[in-house]
Amino acid sequence: MNIMKAVQQLIGVLCLLTPLFTFAQIETPAPSPSAEIEQMVGLTEVEIEYSRPGMKGREIFGELVPYGQVWRTGANASTKITVSDDVKIGDLNVPEGTYSLVTIPGEDAWSIIISKKLEMWGSGDYDKSMDLGRFIVQPKKLKDKVETFTIDFSHLTSTDAKINLSWENTRVSFPIETNAMEQVEEQIKSVLVDGPDAGTYYSAGRFYLDNGKDLGQALEWMDMACQKRPEAFWYTYQKARILAEMGKKEEAIATAKKSMEMAKKSERGDFGYIARNQQLIDEMK
Repeated sequence: MNIMKAVQQLIGVLCLLTPLFTFAQIETPAPSPSAEIEQMVGLTEVEIEYSRPGMKGREIFGELVPYGQVWRTGANASTKITVSDDVKIGDLNVPEGTYSLVTIPGEDAWSIIISKKLEMWGSGDYDKSMDLGRFIVQPKKLKDKVETFTIDFSHLTSTDAKINLSWENTRVSFPIETNAMEQVEEQIKSVLVDGPDAGTYYSAGRFYLDNGKDLGQALEWMDMACQKRPEAFWYTYQKARILAEMGKKEEAIATAKKSMEMAKKSERGDFGYIARNQQLIDEMK
C-alpha cells in the first residue's frame, strides 16, 4: 500500500515538472540577424527588410555566393522592398507595392531582379516567371572589407536616391527614382491654381453651419461649393439652411425650392432631399 502511494506521489511530481521540460527554451542570437530600413525618397516611403549574414572568415563572392547563380540577397527569407508610390528602380517601372529583391552576382556584372514572388527560402524557390523585370549593374571593388552584409541608401536628392548592397570587398549600387516632382507640381496646381475643390468648401461651410460659427463665412464657402458643383442639390439644400439660420427666409425658401427641383430631376434618386427641402420650407412658412 505504501509502495502504491509512493508511486502515485512520484507520478504527480513528474506531471508538475513536465511543462517545465516541455516548454523551456534557450534563446540565442540569430546567426544572420534581421534588419529593416526605412527611407523617404522624395515623397515616397521605401522600406527594405532583409537578413544580414557575416563573412566570419569565409570568402564570399565566387565561393559562398557563386557567380552566375541566383542569390536571395541576404540570408533566411527573401529580401523584400516596399514602395508607397509608383517608382523607377534601375530602368524598371515598379508599381506601388511589395517585391522581393533578388540578384545574380557576377565578377564584372550583376543582374538585379525585382520579383513578384515574396516568399523564397534560398535560390531553389526562385521562379523566373514571377519577375517584374531585371537590369544589369557593374560592381565596385572596395578598399576596406565589409564584414556584415549591408543595404543602405545614399545620394539622396529631392526626387531620387541610390540603393547600395555591400559585402566583403564588393559594392553594387542602383538608382531609385520617384515621381516627387510631378506630385509637388500637382499639389501646387491643386492648392494655388485651382484652389480647394467643391468638397472642401462644402465641408468647411457645413462645419460652420452645424457648429454655430460665422454664418456669413459659411454662406461664402457653400456658394463656392455650389459654383464648383452646380448639379449637387444637397449642396444647395445646405445653402438654404444657412440662409434660414441667417433669417433670410425669402432667399432660403427660393433656394430650397431650387434644390427640390434639382433633386426631382436626378436620375439616381433624390436621397430624401425632396422631403428635407419641403420640411425646411414648411418650417419657414
